Amino acid sequence: MRPNDGAETAPDAPEREEEALRHVRRPLPHDSGVKHASGAATYVDDIRAPEGTLHLAVGGSPKARGRLLTLDLSAVRAHPGVVAVLTAADVPGKNDIAPALADDPLFAEGEVSFHGQVLFAVVAETREAARRAARLAKVEIEAERPSVTVEDALARGETVLPDYAFGRGDPDAALAAAPRRLEGTLRIGGQEHFYLEGQAALAVPGEDGDITVHSSTQHPTEVQHVVARVLGIPDAFVTCEVRRMGGGFGGKESQATQWAALAALAARVTGRPCKLRLDRDDDMAMTGKRHDFRVGWRVGFDDDGRIAGYDVMYDARCGYSADLSLGVVDRAMFHADNAYFLPAVRVASRRLKTNTVSNTAFRGFGGPQGMLAVERVMDAIAWATGRDPLDVRKANFYAPGRDRTPYGQEVEDADLLRDLVETLERDCDYRVRRGAIAAFNARSPILKKGLALTPVKFGISFTLTHLNQAGALVHVYTDGSIHLNHGGTEMGQGLFIKVAQVVAEEFGVALERVRITATTTAKVPNTAPTAASAGSDLNGMAARAAARTIRKRLAAFAAETWGVPEAEVAFRDDRVFIGNESLTFGELARKAHQARIQLSAAGFYRTPKIHWDRDKGEGRPFFYFAYGAACSEVTIDTLTGEMRVDRIDILHDVGRSLNPAIDIGQIEGGFVQGMGWLTTEELIFDEEGRLLTHAPSTYKIPVASDVPADFRVALYPSGNREETIYRSKAVGEPPLMLAICVFSAIADAVHSLAPGRPVPLDAPATPEAILKAVQMLGGSP
Repeated sequence: MRPNDGAETAPDAPEREEEALRHVRRPLPHDSGVKHASGAATYVDDIRAPEGTLHLAVGGSPKARGRLLTLDLSAVRAHPGVVAVLTAADVPGKNDIAPALADDPLFAEGEVSFHGQVLFAVVAETREAARRAARLAKVEIEAERPSVTVEDALARGETVLPDYAFGRGDPDAALAAAPRRLEGTLRIGGQEHFYLEGQAALAVPGEDGDITVHSSTQHPTEVQHVVARVLGIPDAFVTCEVRRMGGGFGGKESQATQWAALAALAARVTGRPCKLRLDRDDDMAMTGKRHDFRVGWRVGFDDDGRIAGYDVMYDARCGYSADLSLGVVDRAMFHADNAYFLPAVRVASRRLKTNTVSNTAFRGFGGPQGMLAVERVMDAIAWATGRDPLDVRKANFYAPGRDRTPYGQEVEDADLLRDLVETLERDCDYRVRRGAIAAFNARSPILKKGLALTPVKFGISFTLTHLNQAGALVHVYTDGSIHLNHGGTEMGQGLFIKVAQVVAEEFGVALERVRITATTTAKVPNTAPTAASAGSDLNGMAARAAARTIRKRLAAFAAETWGVPEAEVAFRDDRVFIGNESLTFGELARKAHQARIQLSAAGFYRTPKIHWDRDKGEGRPFFYFAYGAACSEVTIDTLTGEMRVDRIDILHDVGRSLNPAIDIGQIEGGFVQGMGWLTTEELIFDEEGRLLTHAPSTYKIPVASDVPADFRVALYPSGNREETIYRSKAVGEPPLMLAICVFSAIADAVHSLAPGRPVPLDAPATPEAILKAVQMLGGSP
């Protein structure tokens, strides 16, 4: 593998040479890894509850759509141990938890919009008492037929947001003039977040109306805003704190706010600490999922498979409120091209309202759905032309002169994408294995193998531009220890250790000297959510800015005190070298304090270059692109539909990694989560809008035995052409989309039964879906 020659051309602040780096780019363990493995890590439910803490349980709607006629809570209030029962009438501020459009009430009023929507909350001395009491409510609803599917919503004309489209050229004319044309429909299922730690919050009232909320949230600032809104108090009266989450994956970006607000409201009403923890069934039924889509597409192409025109419609099932659907569906549209240049293109979407829980952020934030559709198109073109699917993909790659996305952003490093794919193609023996698989399928009537190598081009930045900012707070104490705080949250992804590495590197001290502290709105205000793969990019730069401010003050003080130029002051190996003198970092900090030098600084960073005009459908919404490629070999059983992943090869671009061990872990975990989305995880709602797959017994996430024993992951040796933190690239979300190769490999295996014919396979490719596709192609009895 060779590095990207242009990766270091952008200007950057001075950095030490690679061999001089002590912490950054080292494969260091997760700061909480031992605590995770030993069970010692403290999550919200592990916080020692204050004396007198009360517990909440919620009561949900038994119907998905209708008018709320009566809500009799007398038996609930009379249950032993119940202290209070809360409804919309108890909200002193606004009965609204929506992140944007005021369309998502804390408690349903007047009408219900999905099965399980919160009607009331019970506050009791014990969790058991609250849960038992909640079951005693008498609810009468004048029910209506709910909208559950995309077709239901289209028939009723119900949307949560206006339709939206962008593109370029005349795709209709390009399609009409193309030598060959295809069209099709792909259904893409949703996904349950299935974080190990469920939604939880602990609210503790303070004096003069203050309240502190410990929440399992990716967005402490959003929790602060919503709690203040519900209680009718200023934001400054609310502090939200989170040390860590037991997983988030987007499910705690906006969805954590409701439970925090309920706990806070209970604390306000009772004057006592209040805690809410959803059990798994309620969590799955009452919180949003990955958006599921119906995608209709038309494509025109030549005999070599090169696309001339592309027209795609994304019908997104958003649930009953907008939540984050504007950004999610927009990002699906931004990734309708994936790695491919589309000369004439129309990308359109409809954001459909259904009587199901509002879908929300999920790792990839719409990008996976956008990419999966165009990868199906690549496979369909290959099947129609008889060409190898990888050759069709490569024929359509971005390249010089073919380097503008449908929304007008230049793909500046298309050469990196091609080199990465071709490197993986060579290293995984793609061509040799393709021949071996063809031979295997020719002699195997029941078991069929498939092979696919697919690329990923994923845009890094929040598409809501103002979210691309971060703050950090760094204190240096007189013993040389360092307090680090920033706006990012830790959900197991390794953000805290990466930012600590950056700060330790800046001061030239041991990592043990940097104390990682809980994220809190009381220290760093107005933060963006930890999402969009931007945690390290944003918070690492903000923390470095704060550390460099203090280091510059220390260097100036040392230079003046010892009478040397600042250039002769160096911080390394826990010491400060000042000309021919040296002293420990702590000694210099103590002397600086005695000289009244400020040893605290706030750092701030905002992503440069980005801009987006949504009305015009053009701009540069992404600071840069992260790239990757994966090759999957699978075997299917045409009699049962069962599938096995035999081997995975991944080559992924993380720039110059801040921490290779953490990044490889993210790649492996993201890939497996994506594989689950596309193969085993199926959400099923009945006609009444009830989620039937609401527990581990009915919803299958990947387990250890689903991960192939032959699982090869390598980092592509490059750097970020943009000035990011130590030239690294984001890694949280892009690896999930590498798993599209598994779906394509399954389709390839099914296609071997009837070469040249399209494969009628939707996602997820469960055994039932595979068997149905096999039977439709006449491949099994």
